[in-house]
Amino acid sequence: MSPSELRGALSLAAIFGLRLFGMFIILPVFALWAQGRPGWDLSLVGVAMGIYGLVQGSLQIPFGWLSDRHGRKRLLYIGLAIFAAGSFVAASSETPWIVIAGRALQGAGAISGVAIATAADLTRESQRTKAMAIIGSTIGAAFALSFVLAPSLEHAIGVPGIFAMTGVLVILAMAVVRWVVPDPPRGGAAPGAAAFVQVLKDRELIRLNVGIFALHAVLMAMFVVVPLALLQDGLAASRHWLVYLTTVGIGFVLMLPAIMSRAASRERPIFLGSVATIALSLVVLLLALDRIGGIVAALVIFFAGFNVLEAKLPALVSRAAPREARGAATGVYSSVQFLGTFFGAAAGGALAQHAGFPAVLMACLAVTAVWLAVAWNMGDFVPAASPASRT
Repeated sequence: MSPSELRGALSLAAIFGLRLFGMFIILPVFALWAQGRPGWDLSLVGVAMGIYGLVQGSLQIPFGWLSDRHGRKRLLYIGLAIFAAGSFVAASSETPWIVIAGRALQGAGAISGVAIATAADLTRESQRTKAMAIIGSTIGAAFALSFVLAPSLEHAIGVPGIFAMTGVLVILAMAVVRWVVPDPPRGGAAPGAAAFVQVLKDRELIRLNVGIFALHAVLMAMFVVVPLALLQDGLAASRHWLVYLTTVGIGFVLMLPAIMSRAASRERPIFLGSVATIALSLVVLLLALDRIGGIVAALVIFFAGFNVLEAKLPALVSRAAPREARGAATGVYSSVQFLGTFFGAAAGGALAQHAGFPAVLMACLAVTAVWLAVAWNMGDFVPAASPASRT
């Protein structure tokens, strides 16, 4: 990678890391924090966790489309400012509907697709997978660190304090945009309807969009269940960080060979194997939900697959997206991702409240099975675009 490409990849990875650290850190502690507080039940926990994804999913396409026309950095500033405002609203009260409103406003800062498109703009085709791997690895590291620190931070500053900290981190991300991210090429006219239809009809993009929906739906639904299951199995909330440190750390090490592989012929088996790994983790968790050791084993398996897919999916999307509609394509991808977040959290909360934890995990397994069936006919690798329309 050239110095400019490396700078772009690292700075955008920092933006993702700063923004997502505060989002991930909520997952293992929010349900525990809400339990017993006035006005809260598991259904509202699911809404609060998921409303962020619903609003994100609604606005990723407009943000990506506008970034094709008005420039990536301008949309990054706007989205991050809105996200920070939502963080401070959520920090201002423990009342369910105030927290939900803050989470919705966080979601309105829908810049994930814009950031992925920026990374693609700043790198050559030959270096783009490396850039996306740097971003994906940073997301994985933020995920791991947040799960390790979550119980201690919740004890020290509470969930409102975590929301306020997230707002501060996002302001720091705005500084990174201003002083570190290279200026990408300015957009021209926004893509026309034909290019947008091409994005929606592209078979490889459809497979990848189904994948990111399923991955984040399963993640959110699982973490309605896992923290409470650990508590029921006798592990104090103050010790949950040991489980997350162990499982995320081992899972991260296990995913490295798959991420480092460059062989195009291995793309399909690695991808499908990672989806199957997610399914296996759900089976183990379903069979061993009443044993701490079983939950630990299931989470190790889950994070091994999750980390591979979280790094590979955006790289594959950037390679499959038409150049003239890259912002629109990554916007669709990010919209589907966050709709999956909403669906997983809301459905997981409702199922947990009314049908119990096993029903949540069985639903997750069904979603993963559908994903595996959709992904089965993907090629050995997602092809690079034709010279006429992609880079």
